[in-house]
Amino acid sequence: MPLSLFNFLAEMTSNPTLLCTTVLILTVLLVNGWTDAPNAIAGAVVTGALPFRSAVLMAAVCNFLGVLCVTTVNASVAETIYSIACFSGGPKTALTALCAAMTAIVLWAAAAWWFGIPTSESHALVAGISGAAAALENDLSCIRWDCWLRVLLGLLLSVGAGFWAGYATQKQLRALHAPPRFFRLAQLPGAAGLAFLHGAQDGQKFIGVFLLGAALAQGRDDEQTFLIPLWMMALCAGFMALGTLMGGRRIVDTVGREMVSIGPREGLAADLGSIACLAGATVLGLPVSTTHTRTAALLGVASAGDGKANWNVAGEIALTWLLTFPGCMAVGFGTAKLFLAL
Repeated sequence: MPLSLFNFLAEMTSNPTLLCTTVLILTVLLVNGWTDAPNAIAGAVVTGALPFRSAVLMAAVCNFLGVLCVTTVNASVAETIYSIACFSGGPKTALTALCAAMTAIVLWAAAAWWFGIPTSESHALVAGISGAAAALENDLSCIRWDCWLRVLLGLLLSVGAGFWAGYATQKQLRALHAPPRFFRLAQLPGAAGLAFLHGAQDGQKFIGVFLLGAALAQGRDDEQTFLIPLWMMALCAGFMALGTLMGGRRIVDTVGREMVSIGPREGLAADLGSIACLAGATVLGLPVSTTHTRTAALLGVASAGDGKANWNVAGEIALTWLLTFPGCMAVGFGTAKLFLAL
């Protein structure tokens, strides 16, 4: 039977550590909507298909719907994150470590936003949770490597298939002779679909963490009864949408203006390529980074010869991606050790 909202609120009221964990998870969801969702609308904004504020509003609505609709029928991405590591030491100790993981992710994402770099909260989430869990054992025996394998497969898919899909789609669209207005209009459903799939992917990941926090508070560290209540889906969807409404213009500028120079045709190609890659990963239940997928698709489009890529900026972004796993894992480990010592 799914966890009821009444029971969760009662337990949270009597358990300050669970309350702190819940607040931090919702904070990370806000940050995700703020820093990750702008990738979905970058193409539509820079090509003039949509004004920035209108694009943000559309992305918020589509994020919300993506979380609810997809999680209801396929929650395998959430289950992977829920099972990524085993937390030992009892409810209070385990929840304290999970609090530390969420703190590490907020710090990492805020730093990336400050520098305007589209990092992946998805991979920061996996790394931060794993680092915090490892702090309890002082080794990596707590890591469930089969779940990590799915994450790494998702990474290869998001980067490799995202680049290829953007490249191939742009090649196909070259044969379509239409005015720029046609491609701008076509970008509207493209951006909406991309925002929907962002919600479907990233919303599920944080639902998985939310459910993990509730399980740890009950003294469980296994995979019993993975049932997601509707109120939890709606709450996570709402906070992601609220974070999206906060904007994220710096990320839009970095992805859509500094990294690549594109027109309406290229923007549509990047949207369609990203959608194909994200939809395939979601159906397969692979947790992929929407940031990686979108960025790779834009670079693929530019490599098709009709756009201009700034490979120095792309290199800086790639370096941030490479540093996310070890960096956020180390921050999660250190933060957990600090929290446990206090």
